[in-house]
Amino acid sequence: MRALALVCSLNASPTPSSSHRLAEQVMAELGSHGVTGEAVRVADHSVLPGVAQDMGEGDDWPALREKVLASDILVLATPIWLGHPSSVCQRVLERLNADTSETGDDGLPLMYGKVGVVAVVGNEDGAHKVSADAFQGLNDVGFTLAAGAATYWVGEAMHGTDYQDLEETPEAVAGTTRALAANAAHLARLLSATPYPAG
Repeated sequence: MRALALVCSLNASPTPSSSHRLAEQVMAELGSHGVTGEAVRVADHSVLPGVAQDMGEGDDWPALREKVLASDILVLATPIWLGHPSSVCQRVLERLNADTSETGDDGLPLMYGKVGVVAVVGNEDGAHKVSADAFQGLNDVGFTLAAGAATYWVGEAMHGTDYQDLEETPEAVAGTTRALAANAAHLARLLSATPYPAG
């Protein structure tokens, strides 16, 4: 089993990122279930706006898309901005939308059989709303959602503490991340062994 975390921080590397920290924690928990993979910061790449698989010269999405296609589990990690997923997260969902009309040899959309999970961080309310937005987008393009498919941390409203600044991961977050990883790995194995019926 392979997983890919697309980190939708607005900041490119090497700027520290709370979204990246939580994504790496999800990947580490997936690793404890025999799932390998990597976390990729989308802002490190030129992902052009649009709803096509390839927007032409200067578009790095096709290489990221290949990583998505090679994975069994997609972790979409995003901060909360103005109560919504980041604009980078929205762009990823828009680019994934290009594959809704593409089918594999089985006649099913390409993302069928892949598991989607979400990791959310922020200094404001809205983790459930952001998760819901991301869930709907992932499901629309064919991802299957595991039970407990979101882990999140939100700090006190209008406070300056970031998740990356915490000395320890709160046990509630760590426990939720462990459950997410266990459920996602389990579901991905089930879907691999028993795919959806051919279209």
